[in-house]
Amino acid sequence: MLAMGVIAVTLIGWWAAAVYAGRSAVNDPGEVVIDEVAGQWLAVAALPPDPVLYVTAFVLFRLFDIKKPWPIGWADRAVGGGLGIMLDDIFAGLLAGAIVSALAYWR
Repeated sequence: MLAMGVIAVTLIGWWAAAVYAGRSAVNDPGEVVIDEVAGQWLAVAALPPDPVLYVTAFVLFRLFDIKKPWPIGWADRAVGGGLGIMLDDIFAGLLAGAIVSALAYWR
């Protein structure tokens, strides 16, 4: 069910971020946070309900969102508009979710 929420928030966020960025003339406005919601939800979407895994996913998501390793940094620099605002956080969520899912499997 959370996966459906990720899809909905991503699509709505893509549109809303594009409109807001266009009106504000700022490429990635800091006050737009729907991208963070989509990325964080994506990071935990496939995890079993476990507070330790959720916290780990949150920390990794934030780390990747701040440090921007490839492909997160590429998306942040190369893709513009509403999609660009959303995409780096989607990639950060995917990477964090994949790592924590692997940890959960071996736990």
